[in-house]
Amino acid sequence: MENRIKEFRSRLKATQDELAKAVGVTRQTIISLENGKYNASLQLAHRLSRFFKVSIEDLFIFEEDE
Repeated sequence: MENRIKEFRSRLKATQDELAKAVGVTRQTIISLENGKYNASLQLAHRLSRFFKVSIEDLFIFEEDE
């Protein structure tokens, strides 16, 4: 699953560490999310979307199974 975390984080000029602390995860988790190596849980996706003040759908790109 792709996401736009890095894009939204850059817009706010927030560091990976600042974002990690705000949503209760490690900086390594944010790095893994941004690199597409980790999929966020629903709970984390919700915290991230609240931090950025966007919907989960705006932050994460869901691929539909065909």
